[in-house]
Amino acid sequence: MLVSRLFLALAVVALAVAPAVAQGPAGDDKPRSGGEMVYVVPSDAPSYDAHREETFGVIHPLAPFYNTLLRTDPSDRTGVKVAPSLAESWTISRDGRTYTLKLRKGVKFHDGSEFTSKDAKASYDKIVFPPPGVASDRKGEYIDIEAIQAPDPYTLVFNLKHPSGSFLNSLASPWNWIYKADILAKDMRWYETHVMGTGPFTFVEHVRGSHFVGKKNPGYWDRGKPYLDGFRAIIMKDSAAQVAAVRSERAFIQFRGFSPAERDTLVQALGKKITVQESAWNCAILVAMNHEKKPLDDRRVRKALTLALDRYEGSKALSRIAIVKDVSGVQVPGTPFATPPAELEKLAGYGRDIEKNRAEARRLLKEAGAENLSLTYKNRGVPMPYEPLAVWLIDNWRKVGVNVRQEVVEAVNIYAVLRGGDFEIASDFQCGYTVDPDLDLYKFQSKELNAANFSRYTDKVLDDLYQKQGQAAGVEERKKLVREFERRLLDEEVHYLYTLQWYRIVPHNARVRGWTITPSHYLNQQLDTVWLAE
Repeated sequence: MLVSRLFLALAVVALAVAPAVAQGPAGDDKPRSGGEMVYVVPSDAPSYDAHREETFGVIHPLAPFYNTLLRTDPSDRTGVKVAPSLAESWTISRDGRTYTLKLRKGVKFHDGSEFTSKDAKASYDKIVFPPPGVASDRKGEYIDIEAIQAPDPYTLVFNLKHPSGSFLNSLASPWNWIYKADILAKDMRWYETHVMGTGPFTFVEHVRGSHFVGKKNPGYWDRGKPYLDGFRAIIMKDSAAQVAAVRSERAFIQFRGFSPAERDTLVQALGKKITVQESAWNCAILVAMNHEKKPLDDRRVRKALTLALDRYEGSKALSRIAIVKDVSGVQVPGTPFATPPAELEKLAGYGRDIEKNRAEARRLLKEAGAENLSLTYKNRGVPMPYEPLAVWLIDNWRKVGVNVRQEVVEAVNIYAVLRGGDFEIASDFQCGYTVDPDLDLYKFQSKELNAANFSRYTDKVLDDLYQKQGQAAGVEERKKLVREFERRLLDEEVHYLYTLQWYRIVPHNARVRGWTITPSHYLNQQLDTVWLAE
């Protein structure tokens, strides 16, 4: 079952990934050493600790300093194929409950100390079993782990409560950087404000609001890499400025993605000097509705907010100007566990008769005593696609009598707002690194199980469905449970609102080689395979 599920995921995601649009000369594909990679990051890092954060603003500038136990193959466009990293091999027991990883010997942290299983165990203990006061945004992804053992310096063992078809991919999470155990023993929060890993680059400096700089690690364990002498990640929040930087060749790439119009501008201006890679994107903006604030504790009000949204017209209009495209539920459209469109239309807010939907929304608001409702929508301060999505949401809500004021919160501060519950409704997102229900749905477990549940609800039924779908014996049974989960999340209780699935467009300077787009903007950011053609 475990092997068949993995191969199914590989086949399916391949169908969902659009072909790259390559423009410019292919050139010599033999990697060349040297040069500084300059790229743009549209957001600064709230902290340096990937275990607690969930923004590309951490991954893009800081991933080059670290390694994970396993990784996704950097040449795999599906973003699913698992490859070795600090663990050079692994075995899975016959019952699927024990994963044994053999770790590389001779790996050094940037301070010169040796990496061992002690460090790997300490890092995963922090992620899976965080002590009080230490946030772990992916704790809910690992609730099946019963114990983590380090029987010798180069062996790490994970014991699971139940078999899990997605656990190998979970060990390849780009967020699970390996930290030094001795540092964690002294201060579990040290990595929030300091940088020190085993990665291909070493930390030089970070000037907040300006840039990160890294230089080549001469003692990197993967001999011959990295190819680059170093990198400079420029923090640049304005979309027009980002495009101008790539157009003027002051920056080579912005890894997250540009809008269709921005792509066209760059292609027209640079011609053969630009390469465009495009892909489906396992990412969507959500609306978190704080269940601890009235009247959002009333599901009738929450249902009215989703019924007000004309997702189909929104898709047509916004896909022309923003990095959003398809109407979707909790899985990327076209993948095996995604709800077929005809069935999706049965969920609240997904029916095509928008006037009927909005009439029901107004009825529910009146019944709940929430007519002429006024709310503040706290929106993440990243222009694309948060700004156009917010305008669309507010206009749709106005049509059922809900007056919403937008308050833009700096991206670096939005997580403090979300974690602290200081909002009524707010922009949130679910962006996965691998398309799989286990990895895409863990966020929606009860707040006691997952710190990233910013709608702040407890729903034991949803928790049970999450567990059951992950342990299902076959694909069809799992599909059925995923649909039940989706129906309860988006229709029966309306804990969250999904907007539109993103679509990833990355135009970059044709000199950039060795980087492959995937359906996740969290993958392939270590830069160890990247090189610059002359």
